[in-house]
Amino acid sequence: MGSDEQVLKKELEELQKQLGKKQKFEDALSSLKSLLRLHYPSASPSLRKTFYSVVCRVATVLKTRYTSPGFWLAGSGLFQEALLLTSDSTEKEHLRNCIAQAKEHLDQIENPPDVSQNRGYLFEGHLTVDPEPPQPQWLVQSNILNSMASLQEFESSGRPVDHNTIETASSLLGELMSNLDDMLPEIMEMGSTAPRVPPASKEVVAKLPVVTITEEILAELGKDAECAICKENLVVNDKMQELPCKHKFHPPCLKPWLDEHNSCPICRHELQTDDHGYESWKEREKEAAEERRGAENAVRGGEFMYI
Repeated sequence: MGSDEQVLKKELEELQKQLGKKQKFEDALSSLKSLLRLHYPSASPSLRKTFYSVVCRVATVLKTRYTSPGFWLAGSGLFQEALLLTSDSTEKEHLRNCIAQAKEHLDQIENPPDVSQNRGYLFEGHLTVDPEPPQPQWLVQSNILNSMASLQEFESSGRPVDHNTIETASSLLGELMSNLDDMLPEIMEMGSTAPRVPPASKEVVAKLPVVTITEEILAELGKDAECAICKENLVVNDKMQELPCKHKFHPPCLKPWLDEHNSCPICRHELQTDDHGYESWKEREKEAAEERRGAENAVRGGEFMYI
């Protein structure tokens, strides 16, 4: 069963890579939806987290890269499928928000504002109409980043840059900086609501490898090597549990620590937890960091090209 889940996780990782390619996006979503129906109900907690992580990535890709209604329609179907399957309240709330954003995007495309239907009147040759409602913030940011990417492609093509292109680039940079400023309060608010860090996953802890200290290992660690928790010097034939970061501890010392923490006592490398809410929050934080890095890179690229 474990090997089957490992194969499925690799398949999900491959589908996640395909999300960044427009020509493969809808096929990837269709495959992901089928895998959800077939495997999610009987999946382990670890595999369910992987499924949810990929679904969250779909939402991020849609919000930052794509505006095609076909992509958003496929994404909405996937979010609804995942919402029916998950039982985690935090995941359900996030998926409902994703569905609402998809509906809002599709409604805007299907029902664009009709100026002829707006209330207005002629006055000295001018038509006065109600102002068009502003676009959602995430859509504004997506459009700006897409335009910046187009300008970068234009520059890399080697074609001469005319005055209009420079003016367009300057305008886009100004808009992007303005929107980044608007995002700062949201980013700070997200950071201030970080959940309490839960203990490490019991399944992960149980699978940590146990290493027997040999003369060779002791020589490599140094004669003063010690368990960082109990501070006792290591001796040959000591049994040590090794974390993914390669730091080693006596199992009786490490267990109480990991019963309360999810990180290495030395380097703070985090282990997976059994807390779905915390893992979802970490994934959203990771995606938000990627989006911020992408926006910063776009700004830097624009500055190098046109300043």
